Amino acid sequence: MTKKPVSQWLKWLGFFLLIPSLILNLFLFQKSQKSDQGILVIAVIDGDTFVLDGKTKLRLRHLDAPELEYCGGQEAKEFLEDLVLNKKVIIQEKILAQSGGRPMALVYIGDKLVNEEVLRAGWGRYHSDKSSQKDFLKSAADLAKENQLGIFSPKCYQTENPDNPDCLIKANIDKNSDRRNYYFPGCSQYDFTIVEKDLGEGWFCTEKDAQEAGFTRSKTCFDKKYNP
Repeated sequence: MTKKPVSQWLKWLGFFLLIPSLILNLFLFQKSQKSDQGILVIAVIDGDTFVLDGKTKLRLRHLDAPELEYCGGQEAKEFLEDLVLNKKVIIQEKILAQSGGRPMALVYIGDKLVNEEVLRAGWGRYHSDKSSQKDFLKSAADLAKENQLGIFSPKCYQTENPDNPDCLIKANIDKNSDRRNYYFPGCSQYDFTIVEKDLGEGWFCTEKDAQEAGFTRSKTCFDKKYNP
């Protein structure tokens, strides 16, 4: 039986080693092509979060949409659905959020930046971030507030109670401390307090109602008496 030369065995070994490399390169190329062409959005959770093909949840950077049960929550979700549901999106500058570790990103459909569309329509609140589009997105959010769009419209952003003018107690959540205070006419901060219903703030007819909802009389009201 004739033995094959060592060089011939080496050639066959090199050939077999080359195959896995070719398969890996093909896989990476296809993955890159898929990323360039976009990933399908299969569901929308709320106004700032959706689900990608593969069941990965992704949140829009630079914005917070209202919870579904708050003012503007359903509208924000429907707005995002119209933009991305059953469409392919391009994901850029993805990071992990500090709370919960959920991925966040700038999201594009073609040349359209979805994050900007949501903020410009007023269906999200801008929050600071360090992406390449931070100044552009802040300008979009400022414009929505200036034009009283979305959650900044009188439906959600109120100094007077349009639904029941006799209920005058303003329930407020401090953005820095999360303290839940309420104010009534005569409290020193009452006139300057804005009821932002997209954050879970609201109006109450009695102090008892406000307290049962988890709000506490503000310190600026302790020497006052509420006379509805």
